[in-house]
Amino acid sequence: MPPARAALACIVSGLAAFPALAQDQLFVSQQLTPPNEYTRQIEGPAVDAAGNLYVGNLAIKDDPTQGGAIGRVKAGEKTSTLFAILPVSKVGTKLIKSKTSGIRFDGAGRMYATDFNNHNVFVFEPGQSTPTVYFQGAFHQPNDLAVAKDGTLYASDPLRRPGTPASGRIWRITRGADGKGRGEIMSSPPMGAANGIDLSPDEKTLYVGEGDTNMIRAYQIDGAKLTGGTTIATFGQRQKTFDLDGLRTDASGRIFVTQNGGGKIVILNPSGTEARAAVATLGKNPTNLTFGGPDGKTVFVTQADGGFVETFRVDVPGREPCLQFGGGFCRRP
Repeated sequence: MPPARAALACIVSGLAAFPALAQDQLFVSQQLTPPNEYTRQIEGPAVDAAGNLYVGNLAIKDDPTQGGAIGRVKAGEKTSTLFAILPVSKVGTKLIKSKTSGIRFDGAGRMYATDFNNHNVFVFEPGQSTPTVYFQGAFHQPNDLAVAKDGTLYASDPLRRPGTPASGRIWRITRGADGKGRGEIMSSPPMGAANGIDLSPDEKTLYVGEGDTNMIRAYQIDGAKLTGGTTIATFGQRQKTFDLDGLRTDASGRIFVTQNGGGKIVILNPSGTEARAAVATLGKNPTNLTFGGPDGKTVFVTQADGGFVETFRVDVPGREPCLQFGGGFCRRP
């Protein structure tokens, strides 16, 4: 069986225990995992080829100060178990705990995770639960990730310092012959605190959400350069009530953006106009989201207001499930 069809068969089999989701009303969110399984730092959801969901910053009962614990919700289940813990580091005698901000899978089944606090991008090889450093660069605060069809990673890297305007940049990370990441800062027009990030389905455009300006910008990709930086949507300068956080695209090019503090997910056309009414979330602090499910049409949302995962069904598959499984799995409208 070709790899893409085998992967599709795997995810369909693994998620067969989720039939109820297929019957639910579209764009209506429901709770998946119990409250307080995760800390308020919950982020980075991603789904593997078997339909398992991985989420950052699981609350560990015997060590409530531990950060960077990645939980796994197995396909068909509604509770999380510990999958892995990212390593901590030391500066002198000071212990710096890890914090998982972004998790993504490439087409080969590798899982990547950013450590916001320790400036690393880790990789988990298929079938492994022990992380190794994939790339360690001069990050400010490596935040979210987007992955291209060829395995190239794009990492948002915001800089926030008291008393100075926030700024951001994007790293482009490719795989070297030794299996290690090779990173470079992409030249680009000035940008604010880069946070949520994803590619258009044709991978010619990179969308970046800015947490300080509450703007979404569209950049054209030219090798290691980002050009354009067109503002396609704005929600007001650093709202007191919310800021833009996670961002993902679907196979039709629509952009899903979480409003952390606003209690909703906005859905935009590629031009930035509203594609449909926003999805109300069960808590006021949705942080990030990802697509999964047997047909790529299930959205999983990390909710900081209660430390749980919520989920809803949509009418178009996500870009990443289409990338991972290909073939006849996705047909764009």
